[in-house]
Amino acid sequence: MAPANMLIRINLQESRLYLYQGDHLINSYPVAIGKPSTPSPKGHWTIVNKKILDGRLIYGTRWMGLSKPRYGIHGTNNPSSIGKAVSLGCIRMYNHDVEYVFSKVTIGTPVEIF
Repeated sequence: MAPANMLIRINLQESRLYLYQGDHLINSYPVAIGKPSTPSPKGHWTIVNKKILDGRLIYGTRWMGLSKPRYGIHGTNNPSSIGKAVSLGCIRMYNHDVEYVFSKVTIGTPVEIF
C-alpha cells in the first residue's frame, strides 16, 4: 500500500517532478512537458485513475490520470523526449521513474503543476 500524505509538484520551468511525503522530499525526476502549442495545465489537480500498461505505446508502462480530463503523468516509449517541451500537455517520465512514483501514490494524491 502506498504511504499517506503524498504530494506531486511539477515545475514546468525546470522540467522536473518532485515527489513528497508530507514535507519530506523523497526525490525529483526529469520530465517532458507540453509543447508551447499544447502546454501542460497549470493548477492544482489530483490523481483520479492509475493503469499499468504494456509499454508499447507512447504512454510507456504506467498512466496516472489527472482530474483535468485527458491529462496525466505517464511513462514513455521515447526516452529521448525527457527534458523537452514536446508532449500534447501530459507529463512524461522515464519508465523506471514513473513505475516508482506510481507505486507510491494513490487515487486522490494532489498534483501541483506550476
